[in-house]
Amino acid sequence: MATKVFMEALSPTMEEGKVLTWHKAEGDTVAEGDVIAEVETDKAVMELQARGSGVLRKILAPEGATVDVGSLVAVIAEADEEIGEEIGGRVDDGRAAEPQPQRGSAAERQREDREKPAPTATPATPAARVKSSPLARRLAAERGVDLAGVRGSGPGGRIVKRDVEAAEVAVPAPAPAAAVAAPAGADYDDVGLSQIRKTIAKRLGQSLGPVPHFFLTTEVDMERAADTRAALNALEQGPRISYNDIITKVVAIALRQHPACNAWWMDDRIRYFNRVHLGMAVAVPDGLITPVIRDAHIKSLRDIAEESKALAARARERKLMPEEYTGSTFSVSNLGMFDIDQFTAVINPPEAGIIAVGSITEKPVVVDGAMVVRKRMRLTMSCDHRVIDGATGARFLQTVTQMLENPLAMVW
Repeated sequence: MATKVFMEALSPTMEEGKVLTWHKAEGDTVAEGDVIAEVETDKAVMELQARGSGVLRKILAPEGATVDVGSLVAVIAEADEEIGEEIGGRVDDGRAAEPQPQRGSAAERQREDREKPAPTATPATPAARVKSSPLARRLAAERGVDLAGVRGSGPGGRIVKRDVEAAEVAVPAPAPAAAVAAPAGADYDDVGLSQIRKTIAKRLGQSLGPVPHFFLTTEVDMERAADTRAALNALEQGPRISYNDIITKVVAIALRQHPACNAWWMDDRIRYFNRVHLGMAVAVPDGLITPVIRDAHIKSLRDIAEESKALAARARERKLMPEEYTGSTFSVSNLGMFDIDQFTAVINPPEAGIIAVGSITEKPVVVDGAMVVRKRMRLTMSCDHRVIDGATGARFLQTVTQMLENPLAMVW
C-alpha cells in the first residue's frame, strides 16, 4: 500500500518548510524510519522521516521548494504499484498536485483531462467547519474575518481569539522569491527570505505593535562581578564563566523573588510560572533564535555556562530540537560583545519581559565623594504593561542590580 509523505510540522510554530536536501532519490529503497530529507523550519534544520517502507516512487517537492505543512511532498510504494491516484488528487493543503504520467487506461484518462478546461479554484471550507473556539467564531462573525483563511495556534491547530485578532490586522505578503542573480554592476540584489527570517518578521509584528511596551534602564557597577568571574576562571575547573553566565544566573534568581515578572500574557488571563525557563537570544547567520535554559534558577553557574555554550553552538549550526527553543518564561539579550552601550529589546510573546544587556565599560564615577574609574554596564528591561507595572519592573531590576553588584547574593 502506498505511503504519502507530507510536510510535517517539525516544530511547534512551523507553518511551512523548505526542502533543503533529499537523502533518497526516486527509485531508492526506503525503510520506515529512514531519514529521507532535510527540511528548514522556522527555527532549525530538521530531518523528515519515512512513515512507511517501499520504494521512493515520486518526489513532488524538489530541493529548494517551500511548501505548507500538510502538503504532499513524496510517495513511497512498491516498485510495481499504481500511484497515479495518489499523486493526481487533491492534497491536504487544498491545492491540486500536478497530474503525473500513468500506464494503461489511466494514461488515456489523463490525456482526456488535459484537453478539458482548467478547473476553477475550490471554494474555501465554510467557517463553521473550521476547528475553532466558540469565542473565536463569535469574534470572527463580529469582525467579518473568514476563519477558512486563519491559521490556528491553539492545541491541535485550533483557532483561538488571538488568531482572529491577528488575522484582522494582517496584510497578506507576496510569496518570497528565491535569490535573484543580478547582472554585474546592478544597483541591488534580491534575496529570498529564509524560514527563520520570515518567522522573525511575523513575531515582531505580533509584539511591538500589539504589546504595550515600556522600558526601564539602570546602570550597574560590575567591579565585584568582574572580580568574581576572574577568580572562578583562575581555578581552571570546568568551563570558563562569561559575564553573560553571571547575568543569566542573577536574572533567574531575581525572577523567583519577583514572580510577577516571570509570566505570560494569555489574552484572557496571566500565567505566573513557578519555574524559570530563561531564553537567551543567540545571533545566527540569517536571524536570531532564543535557546532556553530550563530551571535556570536551580542550576549552578557552572551548569549554566556549560549548557549555554552547548545551546549557542547548536543554534548556530541550526541543530536545536523544538524543546530547546520553546517554553521560555523570560528572556535575556546581550549585545555587549559588540560594544553596544545600551539598547531596547522587543518582547517575545507571550512572555512579559526581556532584559537587554549592554557592554561593560570603564567610566569615571563618584564613590564616597571621590572620582574613581569603575566597570559599568547598562541594563534595559522591556515590559509588557498588561502584566508588569512600572514599580513591579523597577523592583525586579533593582534586585538584579543588587545581586550583580554583590555576587555573593547568588549563594545567599
